[in-house]
Amino acid sequence: MKAAMFHGPHQPLTIEEVDIDKPIGREVLVRTVASGVCHSDLHFVDGLYPFPTPAILGHEAAGIVEAVGLQVSEFKPGDHVIACLSVFCGHCDYCLTGRTHLCQTRPVRAKTDPPKLSWKGQPVNQFANLSAYAEKMLVHENALVKIDDSMPLDRAALIGCGVTTGVGAVLNTARIEPGSTVAVFGAGGVGLAAVQGARIAGARMIIAVDTVDSKLVKAKELGATHGVNAKAGDAVKAIRDLTGGGVDYSFECIGLKIAAEQCFDCIRPGGTATVVGMIPVGQKVELDGPMFLREKKIQGCSMGSNRFKVDMPRYIELYRQGRLMLDEMITRRGKLEDVNEAFRAMKAGEVSRTVLMLG
Repeated sequence: MKAAMFHGPHQPLTIEEVDIDKPIGREVLVRTVASGVCHSDLHFVDGLYPFPTPAILGHEAAGIVEAVGLQVSEFKPGDHVIACLSVFCGHCDYCLTGRTHLCQTRPVRAKTDPPKLSWKGQPVNQFANLSAYAEKMLVHENALVKIDDSMPLDRAALIGCGVTTGVGAVLNTARIEPGSTVAVFGAGGVGLAAVQGARIAGARMIIAVDTVDSKLVKAKELGATHGVNAKAGDAVKAIRDLTGGGVDYSFECIGLKIAAEQCFDCIRPGGTATVVGMIPVGQKVELDGPMFLREKKIQGCSMGSNRFKVDMPRYIELYRQGRLMLDEMITRRGKLEDVNEAFRAMKAGEVSRTVLMLG
């Protein structure tokens, strides 16, 4: 099969022929139909997070089941599925208390088993237990959810990460109340999903913050009531002026130290800041200590605190009702060979989401 190979940071991905094994045990072989290009992958390409090479990146995908292992009962060939990096074991403390997204014993192949992926005779590292920048994925059944065949797979792919992370951060992690005020830092794929989550939850004011005016326009199309360009002045002051003192909830959806600090600074006393983005390894977020006396809170978020086998079908239903807008989030579609251009366009702020169509 064809795959986009990651050879190390600051290098373009190359299209290679890669061997993929047959499914064993509880594994499922999926033909990748659509794969979104997520900012999280760019963190590894840019060297902000380490990952061993050679590897195949990609983690936001939807496709069709081709084959299943002997122990698989939940899926069969022909099923349409969304993949999720929150693969879970089902028996650890986190799984048994309903927090499968925090599973610490995610199922992987035994070292005595053959590698799932190989290239030129050497094993290839599977990214996020998925490796979605490839024509096929070999994954554990607890990394998939079956969806209705009528759901377009390019839009379903977005639910695999960006939508689940952004909407889930609002609905599951922060659990905002109807009528609350919200600020979202970053109007990329995850930020736009957080804006929509706030709208769906009934927020009365949703302030999108970005440095690109066109992205603020898109955020307003998807539910933001106000836009603040962080390059035009003090974003925290602008939020405080708009709200009369700060928002009830804020969300950092970029992965920047300064944005996380502003995310905390812009909430009102008793407010909650949620850091959703991937802040680079080794960077420290600095906060003004006395602000904690005002009962201001800051928390992290992992993949929207998802229960993806339940959440994703719900998001599809919201899409069908017209309440979750996915078509509008896709700026471009391309082929697997366009992956490096998709990264360039993302860094330039030209796209909300690029979706690679593989089959």
